[in-house]
Amino acid sequence: MSSTRKEPPDLAALLRKRKAEEELASKPRFIPKKERERLEAEKKAKEEEERKRKLVKNGTTPKQSIPTGPKALRNDAPPERVNGGGDRDRDPRDRGNRQGGKRGAGDEDDKRVKMERNDEAELRAKYMGPLVNQSTFSAKKKRRRTAANKFNFDWDADDDTSRPFDPIYAERVEPLFRLGGYETTDELIQRKAEAIRRGDPETGEQRARELLEQHERAKKQAERKNLGKHWSEKSLEDMKERDWRIFKENFGIATKGGAIPNPMRSWQESHLPRRLLNIVADVGYDEPSPIQRAAIPIALQARDLIGVAVTGSGKTAAFLLPLLVYISELPPLAEYNKNDGPYALILAPTRELVQQIESEARKFATPLGFTVVSIVGGHSLEEQAFALRNGAEIIVATPGRLVDCLERRLLVFTQCCYIIMDEADRMIDQGFEEPLTKILDALPVGNEKPDTDDAENPQIMSRYLGGKDRYRQTMMYTATMPPLVEKIAKKYLRRPAIVTIGNAGEAVDTVEQRVEFVAGEDKRKRRLQEILNSGQFKPPIIVFVNIKRNCDMVARDIKGMGFSAVTLHGSKTQEQREAALASLRNGQIDILVATDLAGRGIDVPDVSLVVNFNMANNIESYTHRIGRTGRAGKSGVAITFLGPEDNDVLYDLKQIISKSTISKVPDELRRHEAAQSKPQRGAKKIEDSSGFGGKGGQW
Repeated sequence: MSSTRKEPPDLAALLRKRKAEEELASKPRFIPKKERERLEAEKKAKEEEERKRKLVKNGTTPKQSIPTGPKALRNDAPPERVNGGGDRDRDPRDRGNRQGGKRGAGDEDDKRVKMERNDEAELRAKYMGPLVNQSTFSAKKKRRRTAANKFNFDWDADDDTSRPFDPIYAERVEPLFRLGGYETTDELIQRKAEAIRRGDPETGEQRARELLEQHERAKKQAERKNLGKHWSEKSLEDMKERDWRIFKENFGIATKGGAIPNPMRSWQESHLPRRLLNIVADVGYDEPSPIQRAAIPIALQARDLIGVAVTGSGKTAAFLLPLLVYISELPPLAEYNKNDGPYALILAPTRELVQQIESEARKFATPLGFTVVSIVGGHSLEEQAFALRNGAEIIVATPGRLVDCLERRLLVFTQCCYIIMDEADRMIDQGFEEPLTKILDALPVGNEKPDTDDAENPQIMSRYLGGKDRYRQTMMYTATMPPLVEKIAKKYLRRPAIVTIGNAGEAVDTVEQRVEFVAGEDKRKRRLQEILNSGQFKPPIIVFVNIKRNCDMVARDIKGMGFSAVTLHGSKTQEQREAALASLRNGQIDILVATDLAGRGIDVPDVSLVVNFNMANNIESYTHRIGRTGRAGKSGVAITFLGPEDNDVLYDLKQIISKSTISKVPDELRRHEAAQSKPQRGAKKIEDSSGFGGKGGQW
């Protein structure tokens, strides 16, 4: 060993080298299978070489002859022969190791490495101080410990995962379940069970039996739940509670009350008589509306009913069809009972609505042999008495004129057992509460329903009383439920079922609502002219104003713009009203200018635009005004002019527009001070009606 001391290595270089080695060792490295095999072979070769070297070292193998010829000059010859010096050119330490067999090259290397580590430790202690609180954790040892227990994810080449000779896989069958429902047969399951028995003699019988039992359980569960099918794809017997809940949500149907039947999905499932279904098809009712789907099954069970639905939702047919089924089971009118009054009574607030209901009722009643008579103001009592001379199963009337007929003994209700109040909230608004109460009190009391649970039992309510009479059935249809309407309902209806379509008091989603702040009559007329001249809206068009004298004035201005117009208000006679509506329906007139008299009950097909020249006094009237368009599933537009006089309704207007899915609240209305909170003072009283003496409301 040399007496001169080696220079210590650079500390920074040693640290960088060790850090690089640790980072390299800490990184996971994926070794392919071929590479692993190569490394394993090299490792075995080294081990074999080390074993042979130890054998030679211990003298257990004969000495190999030293080549003396040209082979000694080759690169793989022993170094002592190449150098030509033999043992004299070898390091004395090597000679001693080879001669004594106690010390080898490995010991010398270990000694040299130990000296280098001592030098490194001395340098570290000199410049960095002694090591304190040194952790004994070793990442390499940790990795070695955990790597030994890791699962090997490589496939074993000896494993055959395809199993091509297994009879179970050779006779593969269709899956037990498919997306969309249960689509297997018992024959396929039996074949699979037989294949299991043949392929597995030991446990095949048990496995096959378990497969069959699992199939039966799955089959029963699939039949019970009917998974994967929409309610429209299921039969009526397969409909479950969840399906009915989804059905009601799809059509916006909400019901309250005990023992309410499920809605009808189609006319074929309505349980209406076949003859009446043929008439429905002839009239052109392809699909029932939501109120018809919900109300008809309830009415057919002789239940009292409150129907809350937006205007234009098909309420007329919803109460007419069950009414016709009801009176079809009663004795026909003859000489002995034709003067005892009608079987059914329908009340409506306006003449126009009465005539519309009469026209619709005759489409269904006339083919069945029933008579429908309307009693409204504007016609002489003698003419209406003549129409009643042979009796009528159904009477449609306004409350005011009907009270006149009762007081003059032109009509009695001895056998009346079916009452319908259409637009009940409008009748209350027009001041018809007193005549409505008189009419309901004039009905016979012997067939009133009991206010018990029996009123919800269809079997009991369908029985005849005394051989010919049946329990009175009362229905009320309304768009809103003010307190006075609830008061009448509680007094005259017995345990009623309540059907709500959508949200009460809200406009339908087929009407796009627009509002514009236009102050002053002149500016509004100019804006109206711009709208009419834009060509975006085709006739018929309805323009609403608040007072009668404005009707003729606005209509005159519209005619000056080059459009044909007609007016409708309370000062018009019945003949003038009918002529105005007829001219609008047949296309002779483009624009109708009307008061709230036309807000309800006016069914003009294909109205493309409603203009509120003056905003309505309350949000209910506004809702019914814009309901003249967007009817029967078609779309429409409603444009409203606003001014300072409309501050009381701006909050409600903002709320109702914000609930629409196709309308947008303009920024001016959203930021308006009056639209931020509801007015605190009491509701504004409507005093447009001056009585009920057969003329309906005076608008």
